[in-house]
Amino acid sequence: MEKREDLKSILPFLPFSLRSSSLFWPAPVAEALTDLSKGPHHSKIDSGEVSSSPFPIFETLSPSTIFQLILLLLKLLPRDEAAKWFEEVVPQLANLLLRLPSLLETHYENADDGVLKGVKTGLRLLESQESGIVFLSQISVSGLIEDQSREAIEVDFANMYLGGGALVRGCVQEEIRFMINPELIAGMLFLPCMADNEAIEIVGTERFSSYTGYASSFRFNGDYVDKKDIDVLGRRKTRIVAIDALCCPGKSQYRLEGLLREINKAFCGFMDQCKSHQYQQLFKDDQTVNATGGRSIVHLLSLGHTSTSSQATVGTSGNQLARNHEGHKYQPLDNIQHEIGVVTGNWGCGAFGGDPQLKAMLQWIAASQAMRPFILYYTFGLEALQMLEQVIQWIVSHKWTAGELWNVLVEYSSQRLGEETRVGFFNWLLRSLSSHDDMLNDSYDDRTCSCC
Repeated sequence: MEKREDLKSILPFLPFSLRSSSLFWPAPVAEALTDLSKGPHHSKIDSGEVSSSPFPIFETLSPSTIFQLILLLLKLLPRDEAAKWFEEVVPQLANLLLRLPSLLETHYENADDGVLKGVKTGLRLLESQESGIVFLSQISVSGLIEDQSREAIEVDFANMYLGGGALVRGCVQEEIRFMINPELIAGMLFLPCMADNEAIEIVGTERFSSYTGYASSFRFNGDYVDKKDIDVLGRRKTRIVAIDALCCPGKSQYRLEGLLREINKAFCGFMDQCKSHQYQQLFKDDQTVNATGGRSIVHLLSLGHTSTSSQATVGTSGNQLARNHEGHKYQPLDNIQHEIGVVTGNWGCGAFGGDPQLKAMLQWIAASQAMRPFILYYTFGLEALQMLEQVIQWIVSHKWTAGELWNVLVEYSSQRLGEETRVGFFNWLLRSLSSHDDMLNDSYDDRTCSCC
């Protein structure tokens, strides 16, 4: 046990002692938990007021956590429910905590005997820039991203600290997802603040709750029965990827470094680790093609259909090509529809204040570069994205590549930054290109007349 690096990573955050390959609670804490496990008549802890007094177990909690607990017990729970909580729930929690050291010992003893040979599955805390997999499968416990039925990665509009205000305050997209899929909260214990080149993918969480509203209007609306298929590890086939956008970027989101930061962050979230060798070959080929003045071979994914006013499906068309698994030949994208796509929406555009039109295009480019077969994009009825389908259709009909769209975004952002334009990207794009087409048509007519 003393030699396990995964155990060592979590020990500084647990009030445990490690002696002779065994984990122990400190004696005062073990005694306090034993008292609590016997019920309020023995422990004399029967209300939030009493539990806030000096007590060994609370020495391991932060003042803000204690405050939130007291607020729950004294203000939010009815008196009869609070009494039931101390009589029934607290003793069970205390019993579970008493068993936690031995449960962890058992976990680490069996951690490397899992289904996946050669993969270490022990719980661990990941340092910044340290890639890895944290397996938590041992734990039992008008259009929305979480309602989609396809097998796809579902984007969590995340805070750089996974979960954001899920345990403190706030109830927007990320916090809501953590409330209805509560197993996500476990990730908050093991994962560090995300750097600009990091994303977090969480596989297998089950949804337990229905809800209505958003932010201050958010309300629990009954139990939810998750019917998604199960994988070989017994997990739901749910993939959630957390990517954090720039917070309140203002004009800086139109600077080149801001554009690069966001598109790289989206790519980190959308990329498939199993395709890393394909990405390397793809980028190598891109450099060769571009050096000779050719066009990028990474094609944009085209619009499939729009089923509602608030949902746009970015799918594939038969005349577009993607690399096959060897990375050298091409095959129609229609032939790889079984692969996992992306389900997303207005990432970083609510409380974070991002430009929704810009973010939609950046995510589209990132998904194309990641060779994802489709994007299911939920606009949530946002007025700024009413023209999204029209813009996608225009870009697809003109067979733009990801590189061409990127160059146009950079040009628009430069003009927006220099206040040469104040209109949104969609209007700017369609007006600019319409004027360009008219100019070409006029030139063609003039040449025709002179020839006659």
